[in-house]
Amino acid sequence: MNLEGRVKKLRQNFAEQAIDAIFISQPENRRYLSGFDGSAGYLLITPRNTILATDFRYLEQARRQAPDYEIFKITGDTGDWLPRLLAEVSVKKLGFEAGHISFYHYRKLSDILKKVCPQVKLIPVDGLVESLRAIKEPEEIELITRAVAISDAAFEYAEAIIHAGMSEKELAWEIEKFMRNKGSEAVPFDIIVSSGYNSAVPHAKPSSRAIQSGEPVVIDIGARVEGYSSDLSRTICLGTPDTTFQKIYDSVLGAQLTAIAMIKEGMTGEEADKTARIVIEEDGYGEAFGHALGHGIGLTPHEQPRLGPNSLEKLSNSMAFTIEPGVYLTGWGGVRIEDTVVMENGQVRVISKSRKIGA
Repeated sequence: MNLEGRVKKLRQNFAEQAIDAIFISQPENRRYLSGFDGSAGYLLITPRNTILATDFRYLEQARRQAPDYEIFKITGDTGDWLPRLLAEVSVKKLGFEAGHISFYHYRKLSDILKKVCPQVKLIPVDGLVESLRAIKEPEEIELITRAVAISDAAFEYAEAIIHAGMSEKELAWEIEKFMRNKGSEAVPFDIIVSSGYNSAVPHAKPSSRAIQSGEPVVIDIGARVEGYSSDLSRTICLGTPDTTFQKIYDSVLGAQLTAIAMIKEGMTGEEADKTARIVIEEDGYGEAFGHALGHGIGLTPHEQPRLGPNSLEKLSNSMAFTIEPGVYLTGWGGVRIEDTVVMENGQVRVISKSRKIGA
């Protein structure tokens, strides 16, 4: 990974943000910029300095994973170590990640600086590193592709073992074990297996409900490889589906295939969303498609860009994201079809390979 290039791009934004340094607290941003994946630590990045502050538990790990960073040992509470850290550099306008630091933490930092470092002014910064993360490097696309391959294999396995009478929890656990055995790290989000009327809840949790023939079963899974995630949803039906299933499935599949064909570089997230939403609306299910069409994917399973109403983010080459239209009817169930894709040469390339009914 080109960590030096990432830090260089970050520094190029300092002037626009009116800061002369940034304090990174968000874990995935910390990993993205330094390579350090420990669960505790901060980065202080100035025009000349790159410092990783962490405690005794992670010092050896930090030295191995972030060899180009100066390692600062955290001792005591924030009021003890933060002034010592800032004393090592010349900082007047310190950016902090406003979307990650709580108001309580902000007040604590502010009080400390007023007492000990009154020359330092805290400047809120939102989404700066996240916008850099949205454009994936080739190595990142490769890791996402490896994660996708694991989730593809897991869905094939799920299709092979699912049967009437099996509980949602049982299937979810079998899928998770399979992915871990295939090399996935801890799954990036809770696996969704929802059947029958439960599948009308987009983010349903697997229950003890027995899966039955003739009803929709939504399976939403993701694997993780070296921190990078995949996201895959399929909807299947054991036995003979009813006419409602076939109508809704055809609408959702048609919407997804239309979006895959029509989404181009330069579209906004809202324009991309409309390519699928109009198909579902014309089929009479517009009110039942209540979430965005998709989201970016990488070190977190949901990141920039957002493909949905009111999203003005423009899609660019090397962005990885999902395309996942869905229709949900209370009392009956739902259908969602989701692929992980990457924007290449101005158009969408689908990474996921799992089969879709009728596709």
